[in-house]
Order: sequence, then structure tokens, then C-alpha cells
Amino acid sequence: MIALPIAKTDSKIDIAPSKIIAVGLNYQDYIMERTTRSVAIPKEPILFAKTLNTLIGPEEPIILPAIVKDYPIDGIPRTDIEGELAIIISKRGKHIPKDKVFEYVFGYTCYNDISQRNIQNADVSGWFRGKSFDTFGPIGPVVVRHKDIGDPQKLRINSRVNGTLKQSGNTQDMIFSIVELISFISRNFTLEEGDIIATGTPAGVFPIRAGDLVEVEIKGIGILRNPVIAEKVEKTK
Repeated sequence: MIALPIAKTDSKIDIAPSKIIAVGLNYQDYIMERTTRSVAIPKEPILFAKTLNTLIGPEEPIILPAIVKDYPIDGIPRTDIEGELAIIISKRGKHIPKDKVFEYVFGYTCYNDISQRNIQNADVSGWFRGKSFDTFGPIGPVVVRHKDIGDPQKLRINSRVNGTLKQSGNTQDMIFSIVELISFISRNFTLEEGDIIATGTPAGVFPIRAGDLVEVEIKGIGILRNPVIAEKVEKTK
């Protein structure tokens, strides 16, 4: 569980979801960046899960797992940043109509969908391992309530590595809007209070290495900052 401040209040919210639902391929520029061939725009949201062990707060280290050395791509392990807008659900809901979606949104924060590409691309079973290593879901630094955010579909997202801008996008460029995402997801799964929806990442995903400092900034929310370290494994005698 992570406690994050609620913007414009003296209170905090405990981030303790029953599930983290992430959205893949939700920005067209990202789709074009990730492939050299023509790919059709998804006809419905592409969903996958991030496990709860991924969650860390601001300033906590992203740990690059030692096991990735066993899955080289041209001899190089690649773990990427993916800056995203995260939605925090306010109450239980199923089959939520589009005109009622925002009644189920507590607020928004920054999210970093750290992704281990070697394993993500190699696993026959899909994205589970590559997306769900420990620390692969930094979140924060504050939660801005829906009523205080303005238009959540017009937020600038920037991601930086060591101060250098790598991603620059806007939530208005989502293929599936926040309203469409929540309504669709709730037709598949019951959403519970505190659940997190990570809404996808724009182009510019970039590999990180131990020693890097990663920042995800969303206008009106703030900067989520995390250092990157390598996992240390003690050798057995």
C-alpha cells in the first residue's frame, strides 16, 4: 500500500487496489513507433494486468531484475519507461454507462508502466512477466481529484531520463478516451474502489539502465521521479 497526498487538501489516499488494469496501444504515434509494418488501429481497448507487487511510490527505486541477462536481444537487455495517466476508481461499478463514468472516478495521477521488452516479447504466454516485475509500476506524486483536474482529456504527458525529454504527448490523442475505457473495462470486470487504470503511453518509450533518474510529468498533477538500480543477487556458497 502507498499513501499519496490528495492535491488541494491536507489528506492522503491509500493506494491499495484490488487490481491494476493497463491499456496497450492507445496512442497511434506509439503504435507506429513500435512496429515497422502497417498495424490497424485497435477496434477495442487492448487490456492487460499489472500485478500489485509492481507498485512503488515517488523517489523509490525501479529495480532492474537480474534474470533479464538470460534473455538477451542482440546481447542487450532492454527495459523501457512508459509515462501514462492513471485513473483511480472511486466506487464499485459494473456495466458503467458512458454518461455516468465520471461518477466512478476519484482522481488522476502519474504512472510509469515499466516494461521489460526481452521477456515481454519472448514469452509465449504474453506480457505478464515483462510487465509485472517488482517495482515496475511507479505511481504518484499526488492524486488530483476529478473535480479539480479540469479536462482530463487535455493533459500534457512528458517523460524524461536524466533530465532529457524522451516522451511528449497529450491525453487528447488517446485512441480510446477515458470515458470509453472505463465503460468498456467495466463491462468485463467489476471495478472496485481504489482500482487503477493505466491509460496507455505516447511515443518515445526509452530504455533505462542502472544509475538513471526517470521522471514522468503530467500537467496539473506534478512530477513522478524514480531512480533506477540493478537487482543484487547474493551468491550462494
